[in-house]
Amino acid sequence: MNFRFYRYLLILLAGAISFAIPAQEDRFAGVEIKTEQVTPGIYMLVGAGGNIGVSAGEDGVFMIDDQFAPLTDRITAAVAALSDQPIRFLINTHWHGDHTGGNENLGNQGALIVAHDNVYARMSTDTEIGAFNQVVPAAPKAALPVITFNDNVTFRLNGEEIRAVHYRSSHTDGDSVIQFVNANVVHTGDIWFNGYYPFIDVSSGGSIDGVVSSIGKLIDLADDNTRIIPGHGPLGDKQGLRSYLEMLETVRDRMNKLIAEGKSLEQIIELRPNADYDDSMGAGFINPEKFLEILYSDLTR
Repeated sequence: MNFRFYRYLLILLAGAISFAIPAQEDRFAGVEIKTEQVTPGIYMLVGAGGNIGVSAGEDGVFMIDDQFAPLTDRITAAVAALSDQPIRFLINTHWHGDHTGGNENLGNQGALIVAHDNVYARMSTDTEIGAFNQVVPAAPKAALPVITFNDNVTFRLNGEEIRAVHYRSSHTDGDSVIQFVNANVVHTGDIWFNGYYPFIDVSSGGSIDGVVSSIGKLIDLADDNTRIIPGHGPLGDKQGLRSYLEMLETVRDRMNKLIAEGKSLEQIIELRPNADYDDSMGAGFINPEKFLEILYSDLTR
């Protein structure tokens, strides 16, 4: 098994079980929370897990995702360096533990947690992540969204119009894209893994076709000056989305062709159909073999 994938699997498992039991040791002792200004008043926080978005202003702090429970103190310290106001709203882009692991801590501190209806549904019951053969226990009450929405919801604070819009059947069935309209900033959640093959959670309603469709919508939403916070990877832009879409369409079409030819998953892995992308895209959370497995599982349903 690829070392980076194994490490990601351990981190994902740690995030999932953080809802169920207190951490007996800090597996994230060496993690530093780094802050990057996106535009005045809007920041990207990077540590372990999904990228965090922060709007800091006179109306309080609006935060997107929260990584893992053991990192909460470091995350809140990074936020406190940006604003002396409390975290008023926390919105989850989807339900996975590397984006929601700090929910319980922040909920207990008074943050109002918001997410799509399907995030609540998956977090409030034991849920399987089929790609990792893992069942994630239901989250405690304090970690669950207090406000949920179906299609979209708008926040108006810190001089911003902040729109959260549901993008269907992409990374999961509960993905939200967060747009800061005035600042021209977008947080994509895990619809975009910038510089990496994506993890598509088929067992949670995700699909490659859904991701392709959603990336197309994001390209239409953005202009050449839009700054884009991905779920994982560095701050990006519209051109990065275009390159990502080209890769996704190419690997999807290749897989569909091989499936139509009757190739088995084992044969496809041996053929290495995406060798031209593997070096540049396969060094992240999902290695080339696992990515082929996910595509095959999705496209043979």
